[in-house]
Amino acid sequence: MRKYDITGMSCAACSARVQKAVSALDGVAECNVNLLTNSMTVEGTAETEDIIAAVKAAGYGASPADGKEKRESDKIARQARAVKVRFLWSLIFLLALMYISMGHGMLGLPLPAFLSDRAASGFAQMFLSAAVMVINGRFFINGTKGVLRLTPNMDTLVALGSFSSFAFSVAVLIKTVTAAPAGSDVHGDFYFESAAMILTLITLGKAFEARAKDRTALALKNLARLAPDTATVIKDGEQVRIPVGQIVVGDIIAVRPGESIAVDGVVISGRTAINEAALTGESIPAEKGAGKRVFSGTVNLTGYIEFRASAVGEDTTLSEIIRTVSDAAASKAPVAALADKVAGIFVPAVLIIAVLVAIIWALLAAPAAKVLSHAVSVLVISCPCALGLATPVAIMVASGVGAKHGILFKNATAIENAGKAKVVVLDKTGTVTSGDPEVTDVYPLQPVTKEELLSLAFALENKSEHPLARAVVNYCKEKGVTLKETENFEALSGSGVKGEIGGVLSFAGNAVFISENVGLPAEAGKKAEEFALSGKTPLLFAAGGKVAGIIAVADKIKPEAPAAVAALKGMGKRVVMLTGDNPVTAAAVAKAAGIEEFSAGLLPNDKDKKIRELMNTNKVIMVGDGINDAPALTRADTGIAIGAGADIAVDSADIVLIKSKLSDLVSAIKLSRAAYGNVKENLFWAFFYNALCIPLAAGVLSPLGITLNPMIAAAAMSLSSVCVVSNALRLNLFKPFVFEEMKTEKDETEETEMKVIKIEGIMCEHCEARIKAALEAVEGVKAAEVSKDTGTAEVSLSSDVPDDILFAAVENAGYKVR
Repeated sequence: MRKYDITGMSCAACSARVQKAVSALDGVAECNVNLLTNSMTVEGTAETEDIIAAVKAAGYGASPADGKEKRESDKIARQARAVKVRFLWSLIFLLALMYISMGHGMLGLPLPAFLSDRAASGFAQMFLSAAVMVINGRFFINGTKGVLRLTPNMDTLVALGSFSSFAFSVAVLIKTVTAAPAGSDVHGDFYFESAAMILTLITLGKAFEARAKDRTALALKNLARLAPDTATVIKDGEQVRIPVGQIVVGDIIAVRPGESIAVDGVVISGRTAINEAALTGESIPAEKGAGKRVFSGTVNLTGYIEFRASAVGEDTTLSEIIRTVSDAAASKAPVAALADKVAGIFVPAVLIIAVLVAIIWALLAAPAAKVLSHAVSVLVISCPCALGLATPVAIMVASGVGAKHGILFKNATAIENAGKAKVVVLDKTGTVTSGDPEVTDVYPLQPVTKEELLSLAFALENKSEHPLARAVVNYCKEKGVTLKETENFEALSGSGVKGEIGGVLSFAGNAVFISENVGLPAEAGKKAEEFALSGKTPLLFAAGGKVAGIIAVADKIKPEAPAAVAALKGMGKRVVMLTGDNPVTAAAVAKAAGIEEFSAGLLPNDKDKKIRELMNTNKVIMVGDGINDAPALTRADTGIAIGAGADIAVDSADIVLIKSKLSDLVSAIKLSRAAYGNVKENLFWAFFYNALCIPLAAGVLSPLGITLNPMIAAAAMSLSSVCVVSNALRLNLFKPFVFEEMKTEKDETEETEMKVIKIEGIMCEHCEARIKAALEAVEGVKAAEVSKDTGTAEVSLSSDVPDDILFAAVENAGYKVR
């Protein structure tokens, strides 16, 4: 695939023309033109010279892209600043022009003495209007090229309307200078402000477009920064720091805690935990040991490892993500710009009508002034002010309403596609779930109490930096657990931690680690497996050679997620969840959120592939928050980022939910529908206005005494703009979707306090049943499991029940508590 920079494109029609010209070449298998980044990707055997020649023949410029994200980002940033400066200068001159033309005549604002003369005022307006036209000369250049190629575009429409107003006003000014007496009133039929206003408003839209380009380029630049510039390579037994570009496949790389992985590879020694959020989006680090794969752009958290490079340069997973984001942006279809499409018919039609009007009135022997007046009236009244305002004003109002409610729309494409989407794809971690591990269950093993287990866990995990340890520590702090001192603490990468508490050797870690150090009772192993099957991570704790209990940690779903999913289904949306997490956890989260369709264990490119498959039949919304979601967010028809997510995800998305609430997703879709409907209404009224007024301007009703001179035409044009703006302002009445917090029964995963009672005299199943019934009759006891084999009763409590009440229940049943 080859990439090219394209110059001279200004609208969707331009990008379509370039794509059509290049696609027609022999040897071109696929061509995608991206108006947003002014770039083109081409697959096939066609020569570069032929491709560039085809683009130039279509009226545009092309050159091979250098492939440097930073250089491209800097160029786009300069273009964005240039458009912004152009708009600001245009606005300054327009405000001065409006003050002279309307401030004095309509509001009675004072003017300098030298502008009190009509001619002097006219010249001042002409120079100010001309300044705006010179600043925005590209509209006239591109518009003229469109006419010469017989393919008029929006620039042609803008240039035509602006020049018509300016030219007619100059003609009036010349007549004023040659015929009007000195000292005439400033009031008159100059339309210089119309010429300048059209250009300024359209330039404002270009400024928003340039900003969107800048943000896209910045996303690619930030992705490239995830990988380090240098890495430590082991050569001849020595560690040498070299640039990443010099690493070759087979090199041995050493990585210390806190360092980023430079290239893809396979671990050959050491154990550690690696933050792979950049790839999988999962907040829980991945444990790595010999034989495990590591990826470029991920971060080593705890231990020292050495790995052998398996993919370098453009072949790494991170480079593939960057390439996928860039390609997805290039292949995304531009917004269906109705104004551009209609311009291809509307502009030549107006020109032909104006010429025919002049010819017909000339043939009717009308005075030259009348011939010119009708022809110019047609051009002025067809000025695309209302047409140009139809989309940007509605988009601007919708954007303001969205921002007020925590929804940020970045472009008009999002406004159109979000409302049309039939499929909503949700990332799991950070989108459906909170993204931060939390303690869900505390399960002590006899004879350890819950308080003793938490005390042990707090002491061991307090010195660990592992995210799961932080979850345990935060939970213990919330419960007011007293922190004990731990001596000889040691973190064993990828396994767990150990230390001495009050002289007792203690351990914390996964089931394998605990089994290797103190042995794993059947009960503990079974419970740990149950937690894992329910999508939780079991942390086991042991002291004095015995397992003390288990604390389960999980990434809980957001409170509003089930309600949001239910509302989306109610709107007829198909909801799908994609995640890099394991299938067991994914299934548990999907079930809790009410999602039937999900795919697990996905890397970024897998998510991108899933999005492509879904887009074959429907418009798709992708909602995510991580770096790993960037390709899918860019690929989807509409990418929606969670505001609290990674910067790259936010930059890659079309819509940002600032409050990070899934409930705002439904509001965003509703607002998109309302805004796009408003755009279509505005376009209808803009075209209806032209269809009604152009015949009047042409003088069709002149025999009845009904005429429309240029001054009235300009007023009608202004009125159409007011109608369009007023209609767009109705969006301020939009009411966001408000969710009632769903009231559900207590979840089975809710934390339950457990007590174990040792009992003498349990001989048979009848004894078990008798004790079970006695305990479950106590208020606050959720369930009781009695075993004659162990001589114990495991009591689950829904509320705090004093021990003496439980003991009394057992003794009243005829048994003795040990």
